Amino acid sequence: MGRHNRDARGADQRGFDYDISYQPDWLRQIKVTRTLESGRQSTKILFRNPTSREQPAGPKVRTRIASPEQTLDVEVDIADPHGVVKRIILVTAPASADAAGDELEFTILAAGSSEAELEPEP
Repeated sequence: MGRHNRDARGADQRGFDYDISYQPDWLRQIKVTRTLESGRQSTKILFRNPTSREQPAGPKVRTRIASPEQTLDVEVDIADPHGVVKRIILVTAPASADAAGDELEFTILAAGSSEAELEPEP
């Protein structure tokens, strides 16, 4: 059985604050990708888990990302009884978004996964 979720905070490229709820034995880090005013995309680590895995994560994984100032509140709840999920990509936009350029992409990485093994093959 996994441990209870922990709460943390992070900030993105534009200075928006986020509240994060995560399972400490499953989550490694959360990245946020957004389009900047210049039109370029920017990716930033929103949160990195400061602890290492102490026990198996359990069969359910739940991660919540909220930014009250952007009217954004999303939660991902998945069943992973065999521990095979390595990465979750969530594309959303704040409720206050005016344009498609306001989309946010959150990449939620599992503990034990490495960036190299998650990159697509050429």
